[in-house]
Amino acid sequence: MDFELRKWDPSFAASLAESANDARIGRWLNEGFPYPYTLRDAEEFIGSALADELSVHAAVVCGEKVIGGIAAGRKRGALRHCAELGYWLAPEYWGKGVMTQAVRAFCGRVFSQTDIVRIQALVFSPNAASCRVLEKCGFRKEGVLCKSAFKNGQYFDTAIYALLAPEKERS
Repeated sequence: MDFELRKWDPSFAASLAESANDARIGRWLNEGFPYPYTLRDAEEFIGSALADELSVHAAVVCGEKVIGGIAAGRKRGALRHCAELGYWLAPEYWGKGVMTQAVRAFCGRVFSQTDIVRIQALVFSPNAASCRVLEKCGFRKEGVLCKSAFKNGQYFDTAIYALLAPEKERS
């Protein structure tokens, strides 16, 4: 499937609101991804992504339709060369390899355009699809954080995955 990783643009707001307005998307995301997802939510998100100078954000766009989002949130202080990866995709595109391709391309971009040397991701352990995406992209599972997430009245283990910039792996 053809798609592009594009810089967020205010003109994407209506498309973002439409694609993100599905309760299934937030199931395995950290809290803060609203449902229902309104036009106002989309406008606020795009504004904050464009203002965020520390992190790297991209819209996953097919044609002119936003079908997902991906970001690497830079850590601070001694961890400033590390970023936390997060992503989502509209359910009608699940299982088609889109997010695997997007994560691979996005991480390459982050490593080539920034001084980030480590990208890590925390995945709710039951989210096998996301674990597979990361593994296909070369992320290594470093461990499991027991009962580290609490969502919808329930504790979940999270798996931590990491990818190192290729030229930094042997350092």
